[in-house]
Amino acid sequence: MAVRMRLRAFRLAAWLGWQMESNWTDPWLFAVYSIIKPVSSALILVVMYYVVTGGQTQGDLFAGLYVGNAFFMYVGQLMFGMSWVVMEDREFFRTFKYMYLAAPSIYWYLTGRAVAKFLVTSLAVAVVLGFGTAFLDLPLALGAVRWGYLAAVLALGILACVAFGLLMAGIMVISARHGQGYAESFAGVLYLLCGVVFPLDVLPAPLQPVGRAIPFTYWIEGVRRALMGRGMSPSLAGVDDGAILAILLLSSLATLAVAVLFYAWMERIARDRGLIDQVTEH
Repeated sequence: MAVRMRLRAFRLAAWLGWQMESNWTDPWLFAVYSIIKPVSSALILVVMYYVVTGGQTQGDLFAGLYVGNAFFMYVGQLMFGMSWVVMEDREFFRTFKYMYLAAPSIYWYLTGRAVAKFLVTSLAVAVVLGFGTAFLDLPLALGAVRWGYLAAVLALGILACVAFGLLMAGIMVISARHGQGYAESFAGVLYLLCGVVFPLDVLPAPLQPVGRAIPFTYWIEGVRRALMGRGMSPSLAGVDDGAILAILLLSSLATLAVAVLFYAWMERIARDRGLIDQVTEH
């Protein structure tokens, strides 16, 4: 019964999130927007790389950067999707306190609200990869993709995204209204540390252990291996595919456990200070 109630809360939260994500316009315009936005972001990256390298966009480095950047969209979107729920429900709709009364688990509610972001981002990733293959000679072929490995890596990466989203939601519980930029800022730091735009080995020596401790480092590496047949980080070249998957699994579960404990701690502080239903007018 408890599991059924949690799944029902997750389903209803997902439905609510989709309604709020897509109700600002008609379905056709929303579909066009969902396609144009990621392609525009990808083109900005392509132009920057083109200018810096003098037009060299055919190598493995560009392909690895392009694929890593495409999948990293999940990180920013899911972190923002889960954490912004706290601010949106509390500050704008003033319903956050009622979620504690109605939902059997706040964790399932927050995760469910991010489903819409996941669906839209999945479309965006597919569009960006398709655009790169069609117009930028990205060396991707459906027949060469290791679909089983990709599915396993993607699932564990999404789990890590949920964990980091819960961490940010915990921070939002005790933050004022201006906390809306926290998720984007944190995602930007992760973007630089986990080998999305350049190999892990390029980081300053003190930061390399930090990068290796982040689940997304192994997620991006695994995605590249599944799609391209090879990774981009020399320091991870000696780590086989099974080890990448195992490290990703353990680090994602560890991050999720820390996130649950951290959110419970922040929630306790918010309850003690009367912040669950606070409205900050600045």
